[in-house]
Formats: sequence, structure tokens, C-alpha cells
Amino acid sequence: MRLLHTSDWHLGRSFHRESLHDAQRAFLDHMVEVVRDERVDAVLVAGDVYDRALPGLEAVALFDDVLHRLARLGVPTVFISGNHDSARRLGVGAGLIGRAGIHLRTDPAGCAEPVLLADEHGAVAVYGLPYLEPALVRERFGLERGGHAAVLGAAMDRVRADLAQRPAGTRAVVLAHAFVTGGTPSDSERDIAVGGVAAVPASAFDGVHYAALGHLHGCQTLAPHLRYSGSPLAYSFSEVHHRKSMWLLDLAADGSVAAERIDCPVPRPLARLKGRLEQLLGDPAHELHEQSWVQVTLTDPGRPAEPMERLRRRFPHTLQLLFEPDEVESEPQHSYAARVAGRTDLEIAESFVRHVRPGAAADDAELHWLREGFESVRQATDRRAELPT
Repeated sequence: MRLLHTSDWHLGRSFHRESLHDAQRAFLDHMVEVVRDERVDAVLVAGDVYDRALPGLEAVALFDDVLHRLARLGVPTVFISGNHDSARRLGVGAGLIGRAGIHLRTDPAGCAEPVLLADEHGAVAVYGLPYLEPALVRERFGLERGGHAAVLGAAMDRVRADLAQRPAGTRAVVLAHAFVTGGTPSDSERDIAVGGVAAVPASAFDGVHYAALGHLHGCQTLAPHLRYSGSPLAYSFSEVHHRKSMWLLDLAADGSVAAERIDCPVPRPLARLKGRLEQLLGDPAHELHEQSWVQVTLTDPGRPAEPMERLRRRFPHTLQLLFEPDEVESEPQHSYAARVAGRTDLEIAESFVRHVRPGAAADDAELHWLREGFESVRQATDRRAELPT
């Protein structure tokens, strides 16, 4: 069986205020062409269809259009909701849409109810595990406590129990939206670690033949049966070296997987340039970046006059300008953004406590209340996203 694995479309997202609507449409056109030309038997979309819980009308129109096109091709497609999606909104009409071969898996209660496909070698059970926010789904899985690893483990236990009751030789495919240990993140994924450890072990997916993962935006292989497709477009300058692609998979009779990367269209290359303004403006080596989306870090000791205007005369698509002086008269004062870069909310809060109370870090009780506070904020945010408009 031939499968196409993609994820993290983030329809409606912009890139440093540059609209990506046309680029996202071009990707969807390309995906439909691949489905048709490569004779794909089923499409797997592993979450974050939209960029936010309340997507704009243009994003909804893109999604509606691609659903109709896939349905006309007669190719079964399985979607799961991601942490950016509103599961309830994405899942509206799932039962009716399913009759057209478009299967929206957004309800955690349906984790063990597969989409059943078949080829000449027998049955393939496709299980869709939507993004599982621990605080919102623990009770459904009979858990009193536990984080991402616990709830995903409980969902996979249900998957394995269902699979054990199916005919021998049934091949199993799982879609999941999670941060799996060993994966490499980028700057454009929303943190899902508030209140606890986000990562789940790769062993959570033992017992299935392929796990189509979403959430991390870089295409990567954690094991032959465990892969992230990554996002089809770059959504931050940290992805400057990413090769954006989808996985074209051939699932053999014995459940083994042969995988090939299918490149996605690139609307405009990315470039990160660093140096003094005059050097960047005059260096012929930068000619290849003159039509790229550019992030510039200026190292001039003093801030030059009108730096963005001057940069855009040579690099008209400069989108981000940063300053890191390489010579200062006094001790460098790092920006707040630089001091907190790469740190979790809890780590930032602990650092604040140490700063305002020198020599006395937060004790266990205080750390407990900090975690509870962040968890409460996350739950309140998720509940607001689910409220009807």
C-alpha cells in the first residue's frame, strides 16, 4: 500500500508578516498532483492543519478546496488535530465527511477506532491519535495524574488492544501529534511543555508498523517505522537549512516500510546574514541572497543610521533585523530575549525568583505552585479556544 505522510500545514500562518497564502495553495496543488501521479492509496495528515484555533476565512477556504479535490480523486485521507487546531471545530461534520473518504480524527475517545483500508495483501488499520493535552484527557483514559507520556501511552494501549483482536497479518499505521524523544525542534513550534515534560519515548509506538508523526517542523527519521514529515514550508529562520518534503511510503505485506522524500515547492529561499552593515552591503558573495527572505544580524559597535532601509535596497525581502555589537566599551548587556531564548516558562520563573531573592532559589513547594500556575493558564487557554463564538 502506498501512503503519503504530511503534517503541520499551519494554514493561515504568515512569515514575519509576509502572507504565505499563495505558497500554501501552491503546496496543496503540489500535494494533490503527487497523490495523483504517484498513485497514492491513502494520505496521512498528522495534525496542525490550521495555525490557530479560529482560522481565517482564507485558510478555511484552502482546506475546504483540498478536501474536495482529494475526495474527487477517491483517495482515502486521514487527518488528526494538532495542538494549534481546535479539535471540535476541525471535527465538525466528521461523520458525514467520512462518507466521502475524508476521515477527521479529533476525538480522543476514538483512538482505538481505525480507518480500515485494504490492498492485495490484506487489511491495514489506520489509527488517528489527535493531540492529547494531558490535563484535558487524563480522566477519559482513567488516569489520575501523568503528562504527555502517560496519556499517549494510554491511547497506544487501546490501539494495541484493538489490533490484537483483528485478523492475523493486519498491518497497523498510527498518526500522532507529539514531541517524541530524539526529535529535533525548531523555533516555530508552539511549546507543549508547560507544567511538565513534553517528550514521549519512541517505545510508546511499539507494536505498530508505521507511526506518522506531526508537531516538529523538520523532516526526520527516528526509526524506519517512526518519522516526522515536517512542515511543508519554513515558518521561522531557524529552518534555513531544512529541506521541506513529504514522505512517500510503500507498506509491504510484512509491514516493512520503504520511504522516499518528495520535495515541496519553495516560495523563496531563506538566508541568515551576520556582519557589519557596510560589509553586508558590499560583499559580492551575498548576491545569491538578494531575492531571499533575509534575517540580518548587525555587529556594528554603534547602531547605523536607517539600517533597514539601506539593507532593503540590496536585499528587498529583508524581514528581520537584529543587533549584536561585536565591540562595546563596557560589559555587554544582553537583551531579555537573548537571556530567555531556549528556556521554558518554568525555568524563566525559577530564574526570576533567584534574581529577586539572591541566594535563595525556589524550594520544592514553590516549584509545585509555579507548575500548577502554568498548568492552570494552559488549561484556561485551551478551554477558551473550545468555546463557541
